[in-house]
Amino acid sequence: MAKKTVTPSKPVKAVAPHPAPQFAPVKAGKRNVNIDVRFMVDFLMQLLKTPSPTGYTEHALHLVRETLATLKLDTRFNTKGGLIATWQGKSNTRGRALTAHVDTLGAMVKEIDNATGRLRLSKLGGLAWNSVEGESCSLFTNNGRVYRGTILPRKASVHVHGGPEVEKGDRSDATMELRLDAKVRSGAETRQLGVEVGDFVAFDPRAEVTDTGFIRSRHLDDKASVACIVTACKALLDAGLRPSQRMTLLISHFEEVGHGASTGIPADVKEVLAVDMAAVGPGQNSDEYSVGICVKDSGGPYSLEMKQLLMQLCQSADIPYKLDIYPFYGSDVGPAWRSGADVVAGLIGPGVDASHHYERTHVDSLVATVRLIIEFVLA
Repeated sequence: MAKKTVTPSKPVKAVAPHPAPQFAPVKAGKRNVNIDVRFMVDFLMQLLKTPSPTGYTEHALHLVRETLATLKLDTRFNTKGGLIATWQGKSNTRGRALTAHVDTLGAMVKEIDNATGRLRLSKLGGLAWNSVEGESCSLFTNNGRVYRGTILPRKASVHVHGGPEVEKGDRSDATMELRLDAKVRSGAETRQLGVEVGDFVAFDPRAEVTDTGFIRSRHLDDKASVACIVTACKALLDAGLRPSQRMTLLISHFEEVGHGASTGIPADVKEVLAVDMAAVGPGQNSDEYSVGICVKDSGGPYSLEMKQLLMQLCQSADIPYKLDIYPFYGSDVGPAWRSGADVVAGLIGPGVDASHHYERTHVDSLVATVRLIIEFVLA
């Protein structure tokens, strides 16, 4: 029997990532306004890659301020640190405000383990530990140093603790830790790096734009909405258009912990439109391809007058939209109202899947949100 010759198989080539789509400008409905989609996506990606856990938002706020400055909008920081821009309109009889927040989920160092040098953390915002298990992160020390690390349960290795123990183990403040990428074996050695209780921790966004138009990343809540507001401003300014009423822009930075827009909205403002993500998932009406209009969240219903206006604007301009209720959700409208803001208020935003986890939206939803913001500003 003849010996059979075996031909070695060719090595499997790695699949190259698809290039991001070349987004073309989109016309804002019947108006002579073009939405610069490429600008929107590029700005959003830059913002996503700028760490801004609640309490450590200075760099992200300055990025937004610098971008608004290129659009010739004057900005200032209030005493609390929120970013405010005022855009003069054709009239000043019924002042309006747009608000979105730049702060994200994150953590702070709660304790340095003296035995191992690893770090126990305190959550910032409505974070579930299982959503960031295994995620890379950056730690920012008070003296300006940055260290890399990973979020892990204390019992992470199946070869050390056994599969069932690792799989079924509790994920809580007491059981999760930050493993620093530094040669430390004790709490004293960790402190020698400059690490201390109160240092901020930011989770990697892992932001990516797919060739199918999806944007997946942590912290789309609420940086996607900030990008929508800035893009709407650019579209209107490029077209030489002004708001129908004086418009205040408030980019808040404490929304994830519940008091973002409690200050910053001028007393004479009568209408506030918050732009935040529309939560997508089972039982929800929102999707990733339209703009969501929230009619009620955990704080109660939004203004009927504003809901009717937003629906009318969408219908008149053929903007795809979804009405929805979010029972485990709150926006910057809540703290504004609780602080005594005498305004009618609404909430819109792009549809975001897997909110407060590894999130995803589609450029179609961002564009629909920009279009509705444009209609609201001009109405």
